[in-house]
Amino acid sequence: MNLMPDSRTTSSGTPADADTAVAAAAAIGTLTVDLDAIAANWRKLEKTAVPAECAGVVKANAYGCGAGPVARALGAAGCKTFFVATLGEARIVRAAAPSADLYVLNGLFQNCSDAFAAINCRPVIGDLNELAEWDAFCRRTGWAGGAAVHIDTGMNRLGLTLDEAQGLIPRIDAGDHGITLVMSHLACAETLHHPLNARQVAAFREIAGQFSGIPASLANSSGIFLGPQYPFDLVRPGAALYGVNPTPEADNPMQPVVELKARIVQIRTIDKGESVGYGATWTARRPTRLAIVAAGYADGYFRAGGSNDGTRGADVVVAGTRCPVAGRISMDLLAVDITDLPSHAIVRRGHLVTLIGEGITVDELAHHFGTIGYEVLTSLGSRYNRIYKGGPAGS
Repeated sequence: MNLMPDSRTTSSGTPADADTAVAAAAAIGTLTVDLDAIAANWRKLEKTAVPAECAGVVKANAYGCGAGPVARALGAAGCKTFFVATLGEARIVRAAAPSADLYVLNGLFQNCSDAFAAINCRPVIGDLNELAEWDAFCRRTGWAGGAAVHIDTGMNRLGLTLDEAQGLIPRIDAGDHGITLVMSHLACAETLHHPLNARQVAAFREIAGQFSGIPASLANSSGIFLGPQYPFDLVRPGAALYGVNPTPEADNPMQPVVELKARIVQIRTIDKGESVGYGATWTARRPTRLAIVAAGYADGYFRAGGSNDGTRGADVVVAGTRCPVAGRISMDLLAVDITDLPSHAIVRRGHLVTLIGEGITVDELAHHFGTIGYEVLTSLGSRYNRIYKGGPAGS
């Protein structure tokens, strides 16, 4: 576990490790990221996608897990290609993976070409205006670092149309085109038998086949598991790396990555008939013992995870036992009904309870929140003390 204290001193003269300890004690809880589990998930996805290369999508701060540490861990595992969403994210990943191929999915913003070249990263171009600006930059500067071309096959979000992509074929046939990857994106990959999957893979196979000699990429996390016709030359897993189930119609093949714990700030007892939380939507049906926990929707524990008199909400693990949330989630706090804890359970102010982990998965919590695991991970706030387990030295 990479928890080595920093022996430097701050500007005030206090040891940095002392400041770190104070910050940890003052945090609302801990978010632990298992870098070894991320590496193991990447290796499993790589094996599943053989013979395709397996990249790593580390956008949105590696889905909330920390782009720098995650990129270093994936690089040590053998990952050679990374995808981010923005140029700012690319700068962070480039520092962690100096020699990797690095693509920016949101494409080329106006007047940013020099910034791409400065860190040797490649725009994913999905618009003819972007392509014209990138070509002009390359001609003016002699830059030959390459770019990807994104072709829309049914997502209707980013990408050249099929007709626009067809118009590039003479350029590809002429050589010296500067295109290092041709890609598209699946809209419904998590639904195994969705008809759009077959339409997209057929359309992409036809157009990508005309981009002679250029690697092709279609499959995201779920696409890797759709069948052998989907991986092409490069797969781009994201959420699966972080433990989200890429096969929601079957058991999760990925290892859990994140453990989230939050601190109890108060234990209190209320009488039968008293309500809890905003709106008084949850009423005690008996004398009830509550643990008030220092996490709320400002910390990524969504308001939708609360409960009312007719609906059970999410669970929290307290002293090894699942306990239900009581009432609405507040911005900074949530209440947990701990009345049914075993008599020997010791629960006090300052103890940590488990929000993700000990059997509560990211996907389970997402179900209670009415969303997907992607949104849960990327919403986890800055008030947790972040801890990294495993990974290469320095992660």
